[in-house]
Amino acid sequence: MTLDPDAFAALICDWCLEVQPGQTVVIDTTTAAEPALSALSGALLDRDAWPEFKLTLPGQERLFFDRARDRHLDTEPPARRAVFDSMDAWCHLVAPTVREPLAGVEPGRLSRFLTAMRPLTEQRLSKRWAISIWPTPALAEEAEMGLEAYTAFLTGALFLDRPDPIAAWRELSARQQVLVERLTPAREVRIQSAGTDLTLTVTGRRWQNSDGRRNMPSGEVFTSPLEGSANGQITFDVPSNLGARVSEVVLTFVDGVVTSAAAAEGDDLLQAQLATDAGARRLGEIGIGTNPGIDRATGSTLLDEKIGGSIHLALGNSYPECGGVNESAIHWDLVCDLRGGGEITVDGETLSRDGVFL
Repeated sequence: MTLDPDAFAALICDWCLEVQPGQTVVIDTTTAAEPALSALSGALLDRDAWPEFKLTLPGQERLFFDRARDRHLDTEPPARRAVFDSMDAWCHLVAPTVREPLAGVEPGRLSRFLTAMRPLTEQRLSKRWAISIWPTPALAEEAEMGLEAYTAFLTGALFLDRPDPIAAWRELSARQQVLVERLTPAREVRIQSAGTDLTLTVTGRRWQNSDGRRNMPSGEVFTSPLEGSANGQITFDVPSNLGARVSEVVLTFVDGVVTSAAAAEGDDLLQAQLATDAGARRLGEIGIGTNPGIDRATGSTLLDEKIGGSIHLALGNSYPECGGVNESAIHWDLVCDLRGGGEITVDGETLSRDGVFL
């Protein structure tokens, strides 16, 4: 099965970015996404917009972190600011050419670069933006699927197997809005599963309906918890990939701060992320996955955090639109799959059990 690039481009342009005539849209991806790039270029021109591309070549990320000097790690790239100033919208397509492009990179170098890039990241997020994904052999390998099966899976996750994908995203948005309204007056959220018993406070925080406008695919509701409220332990059983694999992360929180952390795989990367800055040890997000088309972990956080019946927490930067005030150069989503025996309770009442909303 192939993913129709023209249908994909229409979804990005009309649902995610809502492209208008005269706008400049930057597409940031790798050469592995060439079919999507061609379709997006044509779709943007058809909408009287300007397509611009930032392409990463195979091996380029690893080359940068291996050869970069202090200037490259600790200051923002001069030309990037001009690009972000001039653009109206930005779309990042996840399309890696290798499974772990940053495996073996010294974690501290990555943290330094993320810190230097933070002002540019904030500038980019002040514009219209979207993050999506294009099937590549590397992504299929990470998901432990053949490329054809992975492409079919991704087509379903994007709702591009539906007669009217945009209508399907509107329907999901309406269902999620019911959940947002249920959670709006919530005060305390408790998460329980194997190796997990964590409580946090969301009083007065605003829940958001993530319906594909920013992440595509999406399917979650989220907010930023009160920064000093998390207490207990949580085990994230879904692996994470930050360019290198991190798995079986166990975090203990006391009054909102990570006091102990360990990972069965990639512990050095976990510790480096936590040491990025003071805000990296606090939570910036709690999200609940709802996408019925994402029914398994794939190793891609963009997809895994949307698994229907999962919950995810993000270390680091919070969302001002939710009322969050935590600041950090990182925002790292970690996923816990509750379908095999987990429960979310809100103010003492069960919201979901074993991944099913009650």
